[in-house]
Amino acid sequence: MAPQAHKRLKALWLLFSQACTVSLGVLLALGAIRGEAPFERLRPEMAAANDFSPAVRRAAPAVVTVFARKVVPGQYADELGSDWNSYPELHMTPLGSGVIVNADGGVLTSYHVVADVSSLYVGLTDGRQFEARLTGRDPETDLAYLRVDAKDLPSMEIASSDSLAVGQTVLAIGNPFGVGQTVTSGIISALGRHGLGLNSYEDFIQTDAAINQGNSGGALVDLSGRLIGINSAIFVPEMSEGFVGIGFAIPSRIIEAVLPELEAGRTIVRGYLGFIPRQLSAELAQDLGLAVRDGVMVKQVIEGSPAFEAGLRSFDVILSLNGERVERVNRLLQRIARLKPGEEVTLRVARGAREVDLQLTTAERPTGALEKEALVPDAGDER
Repeated sequence: MAPQAHKRLKALWLLFSQACTVSLGVLLALGAIRGEAPFERLRPEMAAANDFSPAVRRAAPAVVTVFARKVVPGQYADELGSDWNSYPELHMTPLGSGVIVNADGGVLTSYHVVADVSSLYVGLTDGRQFEARLTGRDPETDLAYLRVDAKDLPSMEIASSDSLAVGQTVLAIGNPFGVGQTVTSGIISALGRHGLGLNSYEDFIQTDAAINQGNSGGALVDLSGRLIGINSAIFVPEMSEGFVGIGFAIPSRIIEAVLPELEAGRTIVRGYLGFIPRQLSAELAQDLGLAVRDGVMVKQVIEGSPAFEAGLRSFDVILSLNGERVERVNRLLQRIARLKPGEEVTLRVARGAREVDLQLTTAERPTGALEKEALVPDAGDER
C-alpha cells in the first residue's frame, strides 16, 4: 500500500472512531436527561432476572428468629437485698431460625436448634415476639415443630423439591450471627447429598447460598418465594471458621413426609428391617469380587432384626425392594421408613453369582436404631 493511501486510511479510521464515541456520549446524555440508567432500554430483562425482591417480599415475613429468653436480677440486686432501685435484666440468646408453615401458629425449625432448650421464643420481622412450645420433634430427620399462641400469621407455601435442578437459583433466609434477618442468594450445587453423618435420613439439597451460624432452621426458597428446604448445616474444613460455599438443606420431600405427625404432636412410626447399608461403588465391588458394580451393599445385619431372621447376610447387594429397583442408600432408607410395621416385603439380593429373594416382616423402628447409612471413611482414614 502506498504511503499516501495508508495515511488516508488511518485518517478515516480515526474519524470513524471519534464519531462512534461522540454518538455513544449523546445516547448516554439523552438517557440521563430522561432519567434512564445506561443501557437499561437495551437489556431490561437482565435487571429483572437479578431482582429477587418479589420472592423475598413473599417469603421473608414467614421466617422467624428462634431464641431463648431468661430474666435475671439486675446489677447490685444482691447488695440491695431486693429489686429496689434495680431493674431486672432480660437475657436473650439467639439459637437459630424457623419458618411459619401454619398461619395459626406453627413454626418449623431444625431439631438441633431447640433440643434441650427451655424458655423458647420466636421473633417476627414486624417486631412481635411470642413464647413458643416444642410440640413435635424428629431427631431422625433433624426437624422440630414449635407452636405459638397467635392467629393469622404470615406463612410460607411449601413447594415440591422433586422438580429441583442443579444450577437453579435459590435464596437462603435466616438470622445469621444474630445480626437480624438476612437474605443470601446462590444456586443449587447438588441434589441428594448423603453419607454425611448428620442425621438418619439424609437427602440434602447442597447450595452455595451463604449459610452461617444462626441460619439453621431457616428457609431455602425458590424464586417464587416457596419453601423448598430447611437450612441445616454447612461444611467447614479445618482452619476455617465460616461459610465456604457448601451448605445443606433438608428438602421439602422429607419435610412433607413428617410434617403431619409433627403438627399433631405424635410420635413418628417408621418401618424397620434391621441392617446397616453402605453405598456400593465400582471400586469397592471390584475389591470385594462382587458380580454387581453399583447399588446398596449390606455392611452389617443387626441380630434379632427382621433382616436377621430372614437370612440377610453381610456383603449381600440389595437389587430391589418389592420389585422396585434400589440404587441409592438414602432413598432405600426412606422407602423402608414408609413401610408399616407388620407389612410383608420382598428383598431381591445379589449373593455371589446368584440372585436370591428374601421375605421379611417389617418391624417398628426402635429409638436409636442402628439402621442408617454406614459412613465411608476418607481415603486418609483407610486402614
